[in-house]
Amino acid sequence: MTGKSSLMAGKRGLIMGVANDHSIAWAIARACADHGAELAFTFQPGGGFERRVRPLADSVGSPLVTPCSVEEDASIETAFGEVAKVWDRLDFVVHAIAYSDKAQLKGRYVDTTRDNFRHSLDISCYSFTAVARYAEPMMTAGGSLVTLTYEGAARVMPSYNVMGVAKAALEASVRYLAVDLGEKGIRVNALSAGPMRTLAGSAISGARFTYNWQGKSSPLRRNVTHDEVGNSGLYLLSDLSAGVTGGVHFIDSGYHTIGMAIPDEPEISPPGTEKKG
Repeated sequence: MTGKSSLMAGKRGLIMGVANDHSIAWAIARACADHGAELAFTFQPGGGFERRVRPLADSVGSPLVTPCSVEEDASIETAFGEVAKVWDRLDFVVHAIAYSDKAQLKGRYVDTTRDNFRHSLDISCYSFTAVARYAEPMMTAGGSLVTLTYEGAARVMPSYNVMGVAKAALEASVRYLAVDLGEKGIRVNALSAGPMRTLAGSAISGARFTYNWQGKSSPLRRNVTHDEVGNSGLYLLSDLSAGVTGGVHFIDSGYHTIGMAIPDEPEISPPGTEKKG
């Protein structure tokens, strides 16, 4: 807590979707913990996620680390039941969960199979609605729900395919959930980060090209850092954003504002500036 505020003192939050110490979810969790929040964590059963998450949770003094498969309502219910055993209320949830068949993120979107479409939308979109449903009864003093999206929801991005469709649906869900839960003082927002070096990002073919392109083409001429994304998550989860709900918060060095890359040396001069021969 040295040099940090007590902005999140007394707040209790559940972090879902940490894969390792480079995860966006961990960047947000660390920022919240640094400012006084108490955190619990879930992990995807299997795949070695537990052994990655537990040391991180221990480093911030977490009272609970529990498995949760968001494909199964029973598993979500059990996870929130475990949270209810240690806390009598919940102030925020970070949902950082998405999945699609890596092989089908290559090539053409039109070739996406029906099974992969259903699976991708279930995990990447519907799970946030299911999580919100179980979080709602515990948010007795209001709260904040934050999920992760990406600009591929609005514009075509290389090798993103069905994940772009899933993120578009997720952003629509954010708006509907904001209305459903607003009367209880529960805010719902999405955080849209630019390309980052994460485990999830590495699954996308051509991720290095996208990272370099957006870093060069964004208004700030660079990519964002984990600390910057973590602080944006902190803002959405804290009382600083008490009047903010139903939106997408961009933390991408401004890339979402760009229609096309700005050339370093334009070949076409603005009208009236042509050199006279």
